[in-house]
Amino acid sequence: MQNLEGKVVVITGASAGIGKAIAIKLAESGVKVVLGARNTEQLEKVAKEIKTNGGEALFIKTDVNNKADLMQLVNVAVEQYGKLDIMVNNAGIARISRIDELDIEGWDEMIDSNIKGVLYGMAAAIPVFKKQQSGHIVNIISTSGIKIVPTQGVYAGTKNAVRTITEAFRQESDGSIRITGISPGYIKTDFAVKSVKTDEMKTAASKAVEQMAINPEAIANAVIYAISQPKDVEVGDIVIRPSKQN
Repeated sequence: MQNLEGKVVVITGASAGIGKAIAIKLAESGVKVVLGARNTEQLEKVAKEIKTNGGEALFIKTDVNNKADLMQLVNVAVEQYGKLDIMVNNAGIARISRIDELDIEGWDEMIDSNIKGVLYGMAAAIPVFKKQQSGHIVNIISTSGIKIVPTQGVYAGTKNAVRTITEAFRQESDGSIRITGISPGYIKTDFAVKSVKTDEMKTAASKAVEQMAINPEAIANAVIYAISQPKDVEVGDIVIRPSKQN
């Protein structure tokens, strides 16, 4: 596996949860991280933690629904460090409900963030990677797209769209730009609880997280594994779930 020292990585959704864990773990490996999210206060805290521990981090307010924000995020990385090695499309949202409840607003939010947000991130990074003749895209997906269950239909649909896009790009690429899809299961964050509306669903989500969820550092370790392979090796798809998860 390659030394990651000096690599430059952009991470969306980096203010909390999986994105934060990826940022901290990569910074510990000598990676220069450029962090994007909507919550600048939380971003600043993550960047400060990284710097306090001897790492290097920049942050910029980023809404993945806005393609100009993604362009700016990538441009900041290139302007500051002269290159971009890895683009981690992590930002996403879940609005969990039955399809016949017709939460059309929630559907639109998930389509905008989970599909278009990933595409905007790829669109911002690919021209840089083409110019460099190297680069690596990491798309954070979900096990929800692998096992389909009630109330997660549209969310799973958006994640399966990303899975399809990731695999299509892998086949289209000449190998100079690599791409990896990582599908987490239940992770110890507030993501699952925030995704549901009713108190009953919140209680059920909290219970599931408490009983089986794994630490977000497990996903960060998977990112490190994928991006540290030799240039002629591409890790296409990784599924990481709690051993207790069905």
